[in-house]
Amino acid sequence: MYKRCRNSGQIFISFRFFQIPARGELTCEEELNKFLRSHRVLSVDRRWVDQGENSYWALCIDFLETPSAPSGGNGRSFGGKNKIDYRVALSPEDFAVFAKLRDLRKDLAQQEAVPVYTVFTNEQLAQMVQTRATTRAALEKITGVGDARLEKYGERFLATLNNTWTGSHEASGPTV
Repeated sequence: MYKRCRNSGQIFISFRFFQIPARGELTCEEELNKFLRSHRVLSVDRRWVDQGENSYWALCIDFLETPSAPSGGNGRSFGGKNKIDYRVALSPEDFAVFAKLRDLRKDLAQQEAVPVYTVFTNEQLAQMVQTRATTRAALEKITGVGDARLEKYGERFLATLNNTWTGSHEASGPTV
């Protein structure tokens, strides 16, 4: 494992290497999956190594860890919070809308020089998509969305949602 320091020693970028044989050994896959569930993964580089019957996948996992909370495989992601993969949690169509909202949020946050979560959190964006929000009243029902956020950002997010739902989705209600 290789580590290099970043942000005055507070965060480490680390690398972990895995070999997954083409034949058998489910324990290697289980070890990889356990590692992926318990770390904040930045990137995965995977290569197929063709060696006949001994062929395998070689993986390099680039991940974050903090000295105060070293990677320990405790089933939690970076920062002690469970991380939701919205690509899995949402349908492909809903994830496309979520991605549009996330891009809008990023642009607004950059313009105001604030962290993206101060505009809306990922969870709030996902709720907008899941509830098919198209009105201010629908946004008000989302946990943590108050008058200040609605005044500042509501109109732009509703415009994006309304354009999306009228273009390729029905605004009849959430999908199950």
